[in-house]
Amino acid sequence: MWDRGHRALSSGLLISVGLVAFEAMGVVAIMPHIARRLGGMESYGWGLSALMLASILGAVVAGAAGDRVGPRRPLAVALALLAAGCVVAGVAPTWWVFVVGRFVQGLGVGAIMGLAYLVIGRAYPDHLQARMVALTSSAWTLPALIGPVIAGTLADRLSWRSLFLLLPIPIALAALLTLPALRALGGSAGSTGPGASGDAPEAVGDRAGAADAAGEAGKTTGRRLRDLASSLVLALGMALMIVAFELASLVPVLLLASVGAVVAVLSYRALTPAGTTRARRGLPAGIAMRWLLAGAYFGADTFLPLGLTELRGLSTVEAGFGLSAGALTWVAGSALQARWDDRYGARLRPTHSAVGSVVLFLGIAILAGAVLVDAVPPLVAVLGWAIGGFGMGIAYNAASAAVLAQAPTDQQGRTGGALQLSQTSAIAALSGLGGGAVALTHDHGAGMGTALGVTFGLTALLALAAVAVSSRIKPPTEG
Repeated sequence: MWDRGHRALSSGLLISVGLVAFEAMGVVAIMPHIARRLGGMESYGWGLSALMLASILGAVVAGAAGDRVGPRRPLAVALALLAAGCVVAGVAPTWWVFVVGRFVQGLGVGAIMGLAYLVIGRAYPDHLQARMVALTSSAWTLPALIGPVIAGTLADRLSWRSLFLLLPIPIALAALLTLPALRALGGSAGSTGPGASGDAPEAVGDRAGAADAAGEAGKTTGRRLRDLASSLVLALGMALMIVAFELASLVPVLLLASVGAVVAVLSYRALTPAGTTRARRGLPAGIAMRWLLAGAYFGADTFLPLGLTELRGLSTVEAGFGLSAGALTWVAGSALQARWDDRYGARLRPTHSAVGSVVLFLGIAILAGAVLVDAVPPLVAVLGWAIGGFGMGIAYNAASAAVLAQAPTDQQGRTGGALQLSQTSAIAALSGLGGGAVALTHDHGAGMGTALGVTFGLTALLALAAVAVSSRIKPPTEG
């Protein structure tokens, strides 16, 4: 990975993914601070959901473009969008301009994460691909440790705007390292094989095969267009749900939220394997498990800084410790589950998923108690979230491995996309619902504690649902 031919590309990919991780961990930590400064507390969820909704679109569009023309141009656009979104957010005079910046950032974030695996598959030989996947995954570790602390320090000592306005510098470095190394990689649509010329002796005999290939390419294009349309509708449905909670009257809230939920569920069904929404035994249950785990963990993780700063009076830096603790113990839980896999085999993955989900539930319960109960020291929330992150690492690793083991060889990419879609849509939904709870309680004179109590309660229920669904993940020994 670090030889002369791959050194620049490996460094650029590592920086790109690390920037996404740093931006995610850092911004969540200081989001309450930003919302207070820009008057966006009543629409808090949008600061988080806008990026997630946009990332769904970015990943789908960039993946299709990367297959068609190669990864270089889509990645250049993705990095430019990320940088532009940072600038818009950094200079935003109002909360809603900030949200627009977050949306533009999300387009870049989704595209970068989607293209990273395409680049690895195209630019690295087989024996290096697994190591590069592991390296890009590890790029989240350091930002998880220092991202919230650095972001909190910048917000407290300088300005929250500096976090966004400084990020284009490493983004430009990532572009300089990565893009030249991708110049030789083309798209599948433009590639031609031997004998493709009309003057070749094999051309006449290959016409039937060429027609079949053209028909297959047409089907692929049609499927990509359908997936893009479904992704747009999914984002629209979830946006309707979030908008609903901005309304003051209860009847329009319920009506619009119901319409958005139906639209989102139907679109999600179209983008995932049959039976996913019912958690049907086998691969669909594993993908449903990803949605439940992501909603439980990130739903609580997103609102932990808000609770610690608004209700318990901690500084932005202190609140960020909870995010770091959860992310680091997630890595520890994943490592432990991998050792269990080596020792006991893959047959116990459903059990590991259940155990991890129970531990995640306990972590959420401890976190909620420390945030909502004044008699409990607030830093107990950090301990609680360390426990929750450890459980998430166990369950997430076991469930993901079970899904990938069951995916047919010719559908591994689509299955991986379904997993990522489940995670992204769950984060967007829980961020929006939690933000909606904050807005509704504010409009009806209730306190922040009520909104966070509802949010943490919902995430705890999702963790319990994950315990139930884990039993439906089919071990590899079953037929």
